[in-house]
Amino acid sequence: MDSPNDLSARAAGGDRAAFSELMRQTKTSLFRFVRRYVGDEQDAWDLLQDTYAAAWINIRRYDPVRPFEAWIRTIALNKCRDWSRRRFVRRLIRGDVDLSSPEAMSVPDGAEAVDDRMDASARLARLNEAMSRLPPHLKAPLMLTAIEGRSQAETAGMLGVSIKTVETRVARARRKLSEALDDTPAVRAALE
Repeated sequence: MDSPNDLSARAAGGDRAAFSELMRQTKTSLFRFVRRYVGDEQDAWDLLQDTYAAAWINIRRYDPVRPFEAWIRTIALNKCRDWSRRRFVRRLIRGDVDLSSPEAMSVPDGAEAVDDRMDASARLARLNEAMSRLPPHLKAPLMLTAIEGRSQAETAGMLGVSIKTVETRVARARRKLSEALDDTPAVRAALE
């Protein structure tokens, strides 16, 4: 069995089998990341495919010294950001959103509000919905640190910002989520 470093080096050299194995190893966690970001399962599958296609096309740019998962997650994050911008523009063109509205400052998912008296599964769906409404500059650091368990330093490196910026953005994202949701113990626990 190949080590992750061997697989990464082979994939960087254009080895399809090694790249396929890396895809297999990262697909589940990457899908969860994208799904939480966009708030829609079908869109998440489409973006996951786009991510792996872009990675394969640009595999020669990949530095195998860097963890493959961090590299592919950065590509996925960029695909999610592009998706959010395109979605907002489409909604603006259709007239679903007004430039003077507060909604124009973020990229919402347009889902309807959910009844407050729900079971744990529904509360999680509501949390995911609220997360998908966060502005991209707040959503990415929150997801990478709080959900993916990445360090602030690693997140800062992936996003190309300082560690202090990550810390500030995570705090703001948590505050916005807390405001968007009922501040119940279950919600607070999910945000920590």
